[in-house]
Amino acid sequence: MTAHPPDSTAPGPDGRAGIDAALVRRLLAAQFPQWGGLPVRPVEVDGWDNRTYRLGDAMTVRLPTAAGYVPAVAKEHRWLPLLAPSLPVAVPQVLAVGAPGDGYPFPWSVRGWLPGETADRGHIADLPQFAVAVAGFLIALQACDPAGGPAAGGHSWYRGAPPAHYDAETRRCLAALEGQVDTALATEVWEAALAAEWTGEPVWFHGDIAAGNLLVADGGLAAVIDFGTSGVGDPACDLVIAWTMFAGAGREAFRHAVRQPAATWARARGWALWKALLMMTESLGTDPARAAVHRRVVEQVLADHTAHG
Repeated sequence: MTAHPPDSTAPGPDGRAGIDAALVRRLLAAQFPQWGGLPVRPVEVDGWDNRTYRLGDAMTVRLPTAAGYVPAVAKEHRWLPLLAPSLPVAVPQVLAVGAPGDGYPFPWSVRGWLPGETADRGHIADLPQFAVAVAGFLIALQACDPAGGPAAGGHSWYRGAPPAHYDAETRRCLAALEGQVDTALATEVWEAALAAEWTGEPVWFHGDIAAGNLLVADGGLAAVIDFGTSGVGDPACDLVIAWTMFAGAGREAFRHAVRQPAATWARARGWALWKALLMMTESLGTDPARAAVHRRVVEQVLADHTAHG
């Protein structure tokens, strides 16, 4: 198992991680026979941590692909119903939790279907306005009662914890990318992130605010999905979208609306830099197009540090 969720949303052929539609049908027939006769088909856009299948027209089935993603099942089942009433857009509704069976070793869930397209594929009418809506979601999430919530740690892949958890990995990537990026400035950005220690009270964070987890309908933000890396801690990791999706007026609208202090932005640049450097290192020799996407994120983060750091 890797030390971080891979950066991929490609569904791949049915059967990835030993999970296919036939297995889903058998699990449903054995554990939830009331739904066993409904059609099961892979979703068009799938994630990496879980395999997701449409169940009829109104539900989905979601199955973790590895043990590291299993804690999200119980976490989302417990906390999403408590968070949902305080949030300005829809979040997944967990209808049932299934048990391991038929050779599949992990718990799994049945959820309500949320209509919309992911923000990297759907039409966004006004990107700055969309950025403000994302900021509004984050502010509402941070205002939710954190009492008893899951403290940042392994279950969140250390989102919500200090970025220092990935210090050794980041420095290995910086050494590997010498000559590919401005490693001197990148090191400055990373060390600024480590120095900007978080001293606030723990708040709820999503952990993976990215275009693939934001659903768009009628040109605007309609839902936020995949709370598998959520928890209670430092919200800096939720600002990474400022460089991975937003630019120009959209980024400035997000920065203004999300209302975070300079130290939080410094840690956010660290989170964005770590992931982009890691993805560049892994894809540089094998997938130049993917490496170029992450190179642009690195460049945007470095420029932002120069302008605002």
